[in-house]
Amino acid sequence: QVQLVESGGGLVQPGGSLRLSCVASGFTFSNYAVSWYRQAPGKGRELVAAITSAAGSTNYADSVKGRFTISRDNAKNTVYLQMNSLKPEDTAVYYCNAEGWVAPAIRRYWGQGTQVTVSS
Repeated sequence: QVQLVESGGGLVQPGGSLRLSCVASGFTFSNYAVSWYRQAPGKGRELVAAITSAAGSTNYADSVKGRFTISRDNAKNTVYLQMNSLKPEDTAVYYCNAEGWVAPAIRRYWGQGTQVTVSS
């Protein structure tokens, strides 16, 4: 059974930090690129950060560059999102997404999301 399970969300004050984790099971995690998306109330889902399967490359939304860091540990089937200097506008549900080519099609999996609330 394929699963992506996010954790680490919560309530934090502006300027604070959180580390999100996403643990994968049921597929060959190391073959998949992984991304973090977020969705704020009343808004569409947006890409926050992404990392390639071998962690050779990362990219970030302009709004989080210099504050967020994505990383992965393929031995633990886990991807992380370190979030520093959090702002109220970072408040959203954060989702983990894994995408990889499994012939003859691309496979995409989503987690259930974890709530991040930045508020004083």
